[in-house]
Amino acid sequence: MRFVDRKQELLRLKNTTNRPTSTLTIIYGRRRIGKSRLIKEVLTTNDIYFMADQSETSRQIELFAKQISLHIKGFDKLVYPNWEAFFENLNYRVKKGTVICIDEFPYIVKNSSELPSILQKIWEEKGKLNYHLILCGSAQQLMHNLVMNAAAPLYGRADEIIKIKAIPAFYLQKILNTNAIDTITEYSIWGGIPRYWELRTKEDDLLSALNYHVFSSHGILYNEPVHLFLDDMRDTVHSFTLLSLIASGSHRLSEIASRIEKPATHLSAPLNKLIQLGYIERETPFDENEKNSKKSLYKISDPFMDFYFNFVVPNRSLIEIGQTANINKLILAQLHQYVSTHWERICRKAVPFLNIDNIVFKSASRWWGTPNKESEIEFDVVAESVDKKYLLVGECKWNDTEINQTELTNVLLKKAVQLPFAKKKKIITALFLKTRQDLASEHVYTPQNIIDAFEV
Repeated sequence: MRFVDRKQELLRLKNTTNRPTSTLTIIYGRRRIGKSRLIKEVLTTNDIYFMADQSETSRQIELFAKQISLHIKGFDKLVYPNWEAFFENLNYRVKKGTVICIDEFPYIVKNSSELPSILQKIWEEKGKLNYHLILCGSAQQLMHNLVMNAAAPLYGRADEIIKIKAIPAFYLQKILNTNAIDTITEYSIWGGIPRYWELRTKEDDLLSALNYHVFSSHGILYNEPVHLFLDDMRDTVHSFTLLSLIASGSHRLSEIASRIEKPATHLSAPLNKLIQLGYIERETPFDENEKNSKKSLYKISDPFMDFYFNFVVPNRSLIEIGQTANINKLILAQLHQYVSTHWERICRKAVPFLNIDNIVFKSASRWWGTPNKESEIEFDVVAESVDKKYLLVGECKWNDTEINQTELTNVLLKKAVQLPFAKKKKIITALFLKTRQDLASEHVYTPQNIIDAFEV
């Protein structure tokens, strides 16, 4: 699969490694998100790339030395008693300006906890160094703590810290060459993870890709969540349980606590960790303080994880005995509803990038409540303009049937005037529809409009 997006990340990485003095770059992000591929786009044949594993320190040093010997003849002929001796000789032998990348750096740190302190010592005299160093890893919290924790040895020493995030749906459409509706469907399953896209392109259609890579006990993604959790957690069972409960409809903290038979106070830390890792989100109504809100809901925010816990986990028994046909029937029966929830999420994310009457809006949220104390109302999309003069309210529909756009807009306006935070703001309505019927209606956005909004 060809390399796409990452323009800003590439620019920052190139700028850093092209500086005349030595630099330290930290790159982190979840597994399969494209960290290694990004780095390899920058490295030249003169640079050194080493993929660490989980072997003991002496073995890691030996393997790294052998990799360096491909560029520096005889580097592996010496026996290095520790990392300090290793890096000391490396600096003596390497050419000025060489880029050295250690991928999956956390694997080394697990067995060599002293290494960050050694690098700290080296970087205190970085004026004497001949190389640029890139440290990369999938263990997000460990990588984050290496440079963002004030007590960490490498705190304040990185010249660049790059967190690699999911790629927008705009680029998935380019890779798959699909129409906008199919792209939204595919993105609702694979999310913005390049490795998943690559696996998808190996098969002729979506269902074939799911059957081969996900709905098979031999599939490379069949146990994907466990592999992801292992990078950042000791207890993968607890995280697996939490996501399973959320996927099955337990969205409130009290509901989750009741199902897991633990006090709600015991769940704050593991839930917050899953939020930090990007797997779930805590959703609160627009204009409410997240810390104080009693209406918060926990949702799975990562598309693949959401798909996995909605379709793989409940059907493991069928998968294990190879009942692919029955699983496919279940998917096709529920896929429309599943995609509709992600359509809403994608639309909310697109709001700041849309040109809505030349007004710039902040990030969008949902809102639900009882403003008139009679019946509960809900908005799929609510956003305030940067100048605080306008309030955008929107409805998301993933329907194939015809929709009366004028009537839907009028309902939105009628509900919006009841909102307590709508006072003194001009209300602007927007419809986010699977297909557009009335071309004369204003502020109607279809899948292609939403996908194009993410073009960078």
